[in-house]
Amino acid sequence: MLPGARALRAAGLLRPPGAAARRAYCEPGQRPAGRGVALPAGPDLRHFLRAAAAGQPGPSLELPPEPGSTAGAPKVYLETYGCQMNVNDTEIAWAILQKNGYARTKELDEADVILLVTCSVREKAEQAIWNRLQHLKTLKARRPQARAPLRIGVLGCMAERLKEEILQREKLVDVVAGPDAYRDLPRLLAVAESGQQAANVLLSLDETYADILPVQTSAGGRTAFVSIMRGCDNMCSYCIVPFTRGRERSRPIASILQEVRMLSDQGVKEVTLLGQNVNSFRDLSEVQFQSVAAPGLSRGFSTVYKAKLGGLRFAHLLDQVSRIDPEMRIRFTSPHPKDFPDEVLQLIQERHNICKQLHLPAQSGSTRVLEAMRRGYTREAYLELVHHVRDSIPGVSLSSDFIAGFCGETEEDHQQTVSLLREVRYNIGFLFAYSMRQVEDKDVSSTRTCGWHWNSSVVIQTEMLGSCCWKSSGAGWGQTRL
Repeated sequence: MLPGARALRAAGLLRPPGAAARRAYCEPGQRPAGRGVALPAGPDLRHFLRAAAAGQPGPSLELPPEPGSTAGAPKVYLETYGCQMNVNDTEIAWAILQKNGYARTKELDEADVILLVTCSVREKAEQAIWNRLQHLKTLKARRPQARAPLRIGVLGCMAERLKEEILQREKLVDVVAGPDAYRDLPRLLAVAESGQQAANVLLSLDETYADILPVQTSAGGRTAFVSIMRGCDNMCSYCIVPFTRGRERSRPIASILQEVRMLSDQGVKEVTLLGQNVNSFRDLSEVQFQSVAAPGLSRGFSTVYKAKLGGLRFAHLLDQVSRIDPEMRIRFTSPHPKDFPDEVLQLIQERHNICKQLHLPAQSGSTRVLEAMRRGYTREAYLELVHHVRDSIPGVSLSSDFIAGFCGETEEDHQQTVSLLREVRYNIGFLFAYSMRQVEDKDVSSTRTCGWHWNSSVVIQTEMLGSCCWKSSGAGWGQTRL
């Protein structure tokens, strides 16, 4: 029965189905006895005025549940920390749970399930999660006994890295799921409902969630993230990503184009293609392209792995995505400087809807430190790429990442980073003090001696602000850029 019908019947304004209603049923060709009889009058304005004067509320109609939710369904509260990939992972997890009968709530106190999508790239990010869990511990303790026990889950990179510690620490967390285990969330939550802890942190060599269209968490928004690949093979010595998100694998181009078309139909005006190493995209789903030669690396760059043959590459994907909607702006992040062949730069220059902004993460301006970081390039090779990019895309905007205080970094190394900032004059910079990450690989374990240059990060920030001001106060005025 419809909720509104129940409310009207309770108010005495709707006749209950009785014998008269049953007699209205007739065989084919017969006219129902009730046809042509006037329907009883419904409530009008006078009815509500009389009810209000008497201090009695009029009939209250139940509001229908939110789209995609089911009345009485368990409510899930999702909280996202970290990078844009985690935003996209949140949308994937919600799409899976929605299909399995869960409803979404934005109110923490209403939730039956609380899921934190976490980041593990720096110690500060993990500490934020531990602090949040202490708050949720209080919420869990004061939950009324009449309600089902509150289930708390930790998802994503921190779940992958600290799975055992998360489960054992104060026995607060019920569910732990790594980045490749979101399909298993309904089962894990069902196990947790029985009072047991549940975990799945298996990394996959092929999981891309290509068949799952993420549910946009900001309905009606004009920007969206589209994940095109997962994992990373670069094995930079400071980075936890290969250990928390696994090896590189790319979505089939067809599924990416389907998602972008859907977003265009919904009115989205800007799409950012996402990946840990987004421009190393390689779609192997089409058999006829599996023997294609690998594109060359940026000049002077190398990798820790052999060249990967076959597959449709990033330039092909970028070309196809930019053709879907000429009025939709296209961005991508985060790239590696080694994967900028000329065809990608030329495409960015030619297509008006591909934003003329590139992220070129340098991490350091010292060749010695770059070698220790296993970045695969020298300072000179990086500067040559910067000049080539600016020659290929006039007026391009550049951004970068830098780490201060890496293991063994000296003041001379730091000054070389500062001089790189002065020479390149980036538009935007993302600056971090080095944060030690403990993993099983001895080469990236905590046995190194690290120089924590807290003052260095302040100097870098000052230089970056100066370079930004130089850009803003000079040639940037009066220009319109995507």
